Amino acid sequence: MRFPAAIFAATFMLLAGAAHALSLDALTNKDAAAGLKEALTQGAGKAVAALGRTDGFLGNPQVKIPLPESLQQIESLMRGFGLGKQADELVTTMNRAAEAAVPEAKALLVNSVKQMSLKDAKDILAGGDDAATQYFRRTTAGPLTEKFRPIVKKAMQKVKLADKYDQLAGKAAKFGLLKDEDAHLDGYVTQKTLDGLYLMIAEEEKAIRKDPVSAAGSLARKVFGAL
Repeated sequence: MRFPAAIFAATFMLLAGAAHALSLDALTNKDAAAGLKEALTQGAGKAVAALGRTDGFLGNPQVKIPLPESLQQIESLMRGFGLGKQADELVTTMNRAAEAAVPEAKALLVNSVKQMSLKDAKDILAGGDDAATQYFRRTTAGPLTEKFRPIVKKAMQKVKLADKYDQLAGKAAKFGLLKDEDAHLDGYVTQKTLDGLYLMIAEEEKAIRKDPVSAAGSLARKVFGAL
């Protein structure tokens, strides 16, 4: 599922220097600023909806959560000893936990847009391909981590294998065989959930910036006409 490309592209065309568009200096126009915020708000909602559903993570190779790289060898050993079902169950549960947590992001993302300053908006428009995504990451990563982790932890408790993972990972971390942030499965899944959310936002943002005219369509013309 993709961002509402027409709204987002129209706003970027209008504000970021496309043909007949307003310059960044004209961003003081309240209607134009409101258009940017509307685009980001609706876009964030679409990203959350795409991931916060069954197979939103598990069915998407771009964001599917595997075991931590440093312990993926354990998955191979498990399969070698006929424990493939348990390994699959663990991977599935990690991704289901992410899917359960993501809906909590919508309110925080929307609030982040509401709190956006004029300088923030100008920086997004003048920034790189993922400037809006970086704004979201900067303003929401901390609160989202606090929101996501309890949900992820509760979902992971349904699989006893997760407890065994944590025990093994904790020992591995003490001997420097595993990064501290990967030592507890709920922390790892929480971080991967955040990464997946921001990745989905960044990819759409980049595509719209690259070809806003093609992404816009009739709604963009209506926006231009209204302004």
